[in-house]
Amino acid sequence: MAAILENKLIFVAILLVGIWTSQASSRSLKDATMTEKHEMWMAKYGRVYKDSAEMERRFNIFSENVKFIESFNNAANKPYKLDINEFADLTNKEFRASRNRYKRSSVLKSLTTSSFRYENVTAVPTSIDWRNKGAVTPIKDQGQCGCCWAFSAVAAMEGITKLSTGKLISLSEQELVDCDTNGEDQGCEGGLMDDAFEFIIQNGGLTTEANYPYKGEDGTCNTGKASNHAAKIAGYEDVPANSEEALKKAVANHPVSVAIDASGSAFQFYSNGVFTGDCGTELDHGVTAVGYGTSDDGKKYWLVKNSWGSSWGEDGYIRMERDIDAKEGLCGIAMEPSYPTA
Repeated sequence: MAAILENKLIFVAILLVGIWTSQASSRSLKDATMTEKHEMWMAKYGRVYKDSAEMERRFNIFSENVKFIESFNNAANKPYKLDINEFADLTNKEFRASRNRYKRSSVLKSLTTSSFRYENVTAVPTSIDWRNKGAVTPIKDQGQCGCCWAFSAVAAMEGITKLSTGKLISLSEQELVDCDTNGEDQGCEGGLMDDAFEFIIQNGGLTTEANYPYKGEDGTCNTGKASNHAAKIAGYEDVPANSEEALKKAVANHPVSVAIDASGSAFQFYSNGVFTGDCGTELDHGVTAVGYGTSDDGKKYWLVKNSWGSSWGEDGYIRMERDIDAKEGLCGIAMEPSYPTA
């Protein structure tokens, strides 16, 4: 009897050790999985760190971001998803500092704009996608230079140039970065689209991307290259502020430069679906509205071209919820729209 009891105790002990060992292995596997994720991510995006201390710091940031992304997606309570993209080893503060440098105008804009040419338009299409009309160049990547304002202005100018001349030409953001010192525009340190339009008018146009290629850093203006104009604009107009209906009238006619609040982590890791926030109205990023429509599940959206490369979002684009209750629009998209005129 004693021998049987002893054998049972030995069996229970072995079983407990097995369970403890299994749990320990499971914990190690989870740690290893995150390490493997980081290593695969580093290989995918060619990320190299200067030393082990930096690698450990970036791994910890990466881990926190991955947990945030997985937690968000697992909640499954929003019509959009997040993903582990190339910004996954950056804190949100670092991310915003390097890419979101739109500068609010120091001149307070009126809520109405007398020169808005679409004021009396009464009928617009239910949806439009300027990519399908050949008025949008492929997605570009501003890199770690805070010149989103230049990419936004150039995308709007590329659109109006196509519609007025029939030619889609990739124009030079670097010319704006190097040569435009109008108003608030300070290259990689930030700027705004209206000042870029002012420069383009005064300069007599912009040259091509091929002639004055993008470098992703501040440089000295190459006046020789900049004098070879490939396209020009006659002027620009501001869309009446805080009116998604006015913005819709403008986008129905051509791509429009818009400023948004892109400061949140959900925006940093947006992958697909109709983005519904969270975001405020502290405008910090210049992008371009290139269409609008309604998703399969009935959610209205703006189609927005970004400048963070094609691996971000929906091949470089984001669909942002349209016609919300707030007059400013989601993330302030209706607060400061403008467009160049031919």
